[in-house]
Amino acid sequence: MMEKLFLIRAKLFRRANLLASVMALAGGAGVSSVRPAHAQWAVYDGAAHVQTVLIAARELQQIDNQITSLANQAQMLVNQAKNLALLPLSTLSTLQSTISQTTALLAQAQNIAYSVTSVEQQYQQAYTSISSGMSDSALFSQAQTRWQNSVGGFEDALKMQARAVGNIPSDSSTMTQLVSASQSSSGALQAAQAGNQLLALQSRQLSDVVAVLSANGRAQDLDRAREAAAEAEGQAQYEHFAQHDAYVPGAVSVFNDGN
Repeated sequence: MMEKLFLIRAKLFRRANLLASVMALAGGAGVSSVRPAHAQWAVYDGAAHVQTVLIAARELQQIDNQITSLANQAQMLVNQAKNLALLPLSTLSTLQSTISQTTALLAQAQNIAYSVTSVEQQYQQAYTSISSGMSDSALFSQAQTRWQNSVGGFEDALKMQARAVGNIPSDSSTMTQLVSASQSSSGALQAAQAGNQLLALQSRQLSDVVAVLSANGRAQDLDRAREAAAEAEGQAQYEHFAQHDAYVPGAVSVFNDGN
């Protein structure tokens, strides 16, 4: 569009120059257009000729101003189109896929899941239901369950840490693409969209941090709960032992070889 306007402008200037040349030639011809046979002199009005040329020049200047205005408006429309252009790069699907993988790993938590209901039920069964009236086999079974919960919690934490570290290379590649797209953006909208996707990447990375912290905290809490339950189990075993008849001392024969 800009090229067409400049071509029109150039054509008008060429026509203006041609018109000025024709008018100058016409003026010159008017001065010398004498017909001796009839003995008449051609009358040349120089002031009127100058006035006509000035009017034509002003009209051409107005046309030139209009063309310049149209060119400016066209450039403004081009800039607006650039500002409204969408960013061709989208990392949303990649970020969503990574979050889904992290969520799936959290859902695979062993024994005690990341659920309030699950924690309440299983914690009550294995950690707080210890009493002196329980048999030795029941106490052993609960102790075994608590040990398995602790080991599983640490294993889950290690898996989550490995997942977070494994996401670093893909995050680096995504960040490079987004920064490059932001720097080469043609308008404000593309730059804003690249910035929004960078913020989304940071949010996804924060979700990894939250997941790792949660897995580590879960493992440590399960181990501390196991230690606390072990103390309660020891107390229950002592009370269970104390319920039997008191110990009665008796004579003990010691072998003596006579030395």
